[in-house]
Amino acid sequence: MKVFNNVYNFESSKPTVVTIGTFDGVHIGHRKIINRLLEHSNKGLASTLLTFFPHPRMVLQQSNDLKLIHTINERKETLAQTGLENLVIHPFTKEFSRLTAREYVQEILVKGLKVRRVIIGYDHHFGRNRTADINDLYKFGKEFNFQVEEISKQDIEDVAVSSTKIRNAIEEGNITLANQYMSSYFSLEGRVIKGKGLGKGFGFATANIAIEESYKIIPGKGVYIVKGNINSKVYYGMMNIGVNPTLGENEQSLEVHFFHFNQDIYGKKIKVELITKIRDEKKFNGIDELIQAMKKDEKFALNFINNEFE
Repeated sequence: MKVFNNVYNFESSKPTVVTIGTFDGVHIGHRKIINRLLEHSNKGLASTLLTFFPHPRMVLQQSNDLKLIHTINERKETLAQTGLENLVIHPFTKEFSRLTAREYVQEILVKGLKVRRVIIGYDHHFGRNRTADINDLYKFGKEFNFQVEEISKQDIEDVAVSSTKIRNAIEEGNITLANQYMSSYFSLEGRVIKGKGLGKGFGFATANIAIEESYKIIPGKGVYIVKGNINSKVYYGMMNIGVNPTLGENEQSLEVHFFHFNQDIYGKKIKVELITKIRDEKKFNGIDELIQAMKKDEKFALNFINNEFE
């Protein structure tokens, strides 16, 4: 897959079939659209996905509340596995948002992407203040010689999944449901930083992960079964997301205890995939009770892993 960080840098020896959207989470509904693109790529058109970064709400509403399932790098990595030929990540700015519908179609789709076919959802809006819709796109298609394929409301509702539903599931800690929606594991990627070392003191050394992207969604507090790929080897473990109330702390941390693992990974960037949730975060009556709970969590996790993956 070729990645272009600007429509104006786009190059293709063939005309394109294009879809447009945020594609956060790259869920099963998104994959249905991508599969339609790939069908047309077999007919001489280059399959091309146009997305934007930052997210329009971050620019237009200057919103810090919006949390995304994927960082932009995670979105790239996931889309690269779909068979797409081209990914165009166009910078979303206030100036870009002021393009009229005609300017957008003419400059971005026709001139920039050499479009011959657009595959788009029934509720797609575009142009300044998002005033143009699918009917306008059909008119522009006739004028500029490209076809429009509409994904019907029924097709979208048949899938019964959306990025919003996935975000809600993640925030509630329902990682199993989120993973089903995406047909892949939700992941967190960050650098391993020094913690207080308290876990090591009672037999559960942990890697504290710092997420650099402030817009990345963090699952609800609790203990999760996870897996990570470190130095080309897969390790399973359990991750605690929360504030460690038993230890009297109040700042959220992401701590992973990998099973059968004793390497020094401080400063390394690691990716952790969340498989399922064991339990909610709980305040225990002292360290001894916390240790017993962690041993119980470990036993549950190892049994789950042995049954599911071994």
